[in-house]
Amino acid sequence: MNKLAFGTALAVLAAAIPATASAQRIGGAVVAVVDAERIYRECTACKTAQTQLQQQAQSLQQRAQQLGQPIQTEGQEIENAIRALNGKQPDAALQQRIQALQDKQNTANQELGNRQQQLQSTQAHVLQQINQRLKPAINQVMNQRGATVVMDAGNVIDFAPALDITNDVLAALNQQLTTISVTPLPQQQQQQQQPQGR
Repeated sequence: MNKLAFGTALAVLAAAIPATASAQRIGGAVVAVVDAERIYRECTACKTAQTQLQQQAQSLQQRAQQLGQPIQTEGQEIENAIRALNGKQPDAALQQRIQALQDKQNTANQELGNRQQQLQSTQAHVLQQINQRLKPAINQVMNQRGATVVMDAGNVIDFAPALDITNDVLAALNQQLTTISVTPLPQQQQQQQQPQGR
């Protein structure tokens, strides 16, 4: 009797397995490919934002040179004065120069660090704005072309040119994203506006 019950249970289980498997079956995917790097590089608003970011980066580099040159010159003069002492201790005037130079270096490093952080925040804000509009543009083209999966061309070894929807996505993004704010992230702006004492 146990064998009969066990056999019946196996038969019921075997009959249930194909039904379960067919319920989980997914239809074939329709794949499309987008060249995201090209999108970031070529969208109209992206180009304008990139130009402004490059200008900010150049400004930061010029400021670093502007701050660094006098510090380097003063440092060289102090180093020469210390060598001239032939191992003797620096007098009070030279020690004051050394301390003043260290203060200048600290102030310069702090300023450049703040400006670097602001530039990074601005870059992140630009990317955030692009990405907010890129996904809807991709979804729009997916629906138009009947795709169910979109992959980044940078992550695909090879694909047929007919799968590439980059031009369509670029056109859709250019319609949806006309301007990009080239400013730090909103929370970064609030932190910069707060008084230093806080």
